[in-house]
Amino acid sequence: MRLRFVTGNEGKVREAREYFDGIAEIEQVSFDYTEVQADSIEEIAARGAREAFASLDGDDPVFVEDSGLAIDALSGFPGPYSAYVEDTLGIERVWSLAADEENRRARFRSVIAYASGDRSDPDVETFTGSVAGTLVSPRGDGGFGYDPIFAYNGTTMAEMGTEEKNAISHRGRAFAAFAEWLSQI
Repeated sequence: MRLRFVTGNEGKVREAREYFDGIAEIEQVSFDYTEVQADSIEEIAARGAREAFASLDGDDPVFVEDSGLAIDALSGFPGPYSAYVEDTLGIERVWSLAADEENRRARFRSVIAYASGDRSDPDVETFTGSVAGTLVSPRGDGGFGYDPIFAYNGTTMAEMGTEEKNAISHRGRAFAAFAEWLSQI
C-alpha cells in the first residue's frame, strides 16, 4: 500500500517511515494546504487532508498530521497554534513562559487525518494520540520542534532515538491507531 504523507517536515517523515516499515510505503508530498485557524486540531488536520486529496493528482490516499503542545499552567497554550508560536517565539521563549510556573505539566497531542475516495467529496478519518510529560530546560540533540523542552519520565524527546520516541510519543500513538485501522480496511 502506498500512502502520501503531506508534510514539509522531514522529521515527521522519518518517524512515519520507521513506524510503517513493512506496512505501507510512505511518499512525502509537499503541498501547501490552507491551515485554518481553529481551536480544534482535528478540524485543522481534517480540512488539510480534504484539501490536499482534492488538489493533488493521483488516486493514492493522503494523510496529514497536526499536533500541538498544551501547557497546563498556561491554560493549554499554545495548543493548535504550536507551530506558529514555535516559528515566532521559539522554544526557548516558550520554555521561559513555563520556567517559573510551579506546575510544568504539559501534553503533546497529535491528530492524523486520512483522506481517500471521491476527490470532490473525500472520506476523512482521524486518529489521535497524546502523551503527558513535563516541560524542562532545553536539552538533547535529536527530534524537532518542542522535543528539547518536553520530558517523558525525565528524558526529553530530543534525547530519545526515533524508535524509543515512536514507542511513547503522541505521534507514535496516533500512527498506531491509524495502522490498526488500515489493517482492517
